Amino acid sequence: MKRIEVAGVGIAYRSDGNPNGPPLLLLHSAGSDLRMWDPHVLALGEGFRLVRVDARGHGGSDAPPPPYTVNRLGADVVALMDALEIPRAHIVGASLGGLVALRIAADHPGRVDRAVFSGTAARIGTPEAWQERADAVRAGGTEAVTEIVMSRFFSPAFRRDHPDVVGWFADVLRAQSPHGYEATCLALRDADLRDAVGAIQAPSLILVGDQDASTPVSDATWLHHAIGGSRLLTLEGAGHLCSVERPGIFDEVVARFLRGEEIA
Repeated sequence: MKRIEVAGVGIAYRSDGNPNGPPLLLLHSAGSDLRMWDPHVLALGEGFRLVRVDARGHGGSDAPPPPYTVNRLGADVVALMDALEIPRAHIVGASLGGLVALRIAADHPGRVDRAVFSGTAARIGTPEAWQERADAVRAGGTEAVTEIVMSRFFSPAFRRDHPDVVGWFADVLRAQSPHGYEATCLALRDADLRDAVGAIQAPSLILVGDQDASTPVSDATWLHHAIGGSRLLTLEGAGHLCSVERPGIFDEVVARFLRGEEIA
């Protein structure tokens, strides 16, 4: 893992895959870190130069005091692209990472080739819910919200059948900086890109699990209609982190889309 400094904040990242392939940025969910993409490195890294980023407040990146904003998180990623001399890249974001990817694609159309927005929305949840979660973390740390976050990340069937995977994500959440995660919740409380996403020009694929309780199919459908020419694909039986629940089909569809091939 390497780090760069952006506006006085250390941002951690990893480079994997084909160093001669087209650059592909992978942005993780809130409460996770760049390791959520570990299972995808082999499949996606064959054809792409993967750059995985820890958002500020997460993983190996610094966790400065609030405020955080989705604009700031997007600016961190663009600054990393500049530091790595990547003028233009594909981008794949899940949940919070998808919201950040929406921000980058809307604000920096010249920097994004193709975009995949997975389990995300232009407005995730409600301000009240995010404020409640931030308050819980302030009072009791990340442990206080671990159970509710896992129930929002994964479908009931996946939680039942894959306790090892769910347990790993729970441990990752518990290890996050409490004030970094709280600041991220407040950023999500305030983030509303519904007036911005219509400006996205990059060819876009929207992925959603039909069991997603955090950004349901209705949110994905709204996003699909707002982004001209976008594709929408629903993954049956999958929850919010559909890349985790359906890794095989996720990797296949994403790789085909980023290569410009037809997808079913």
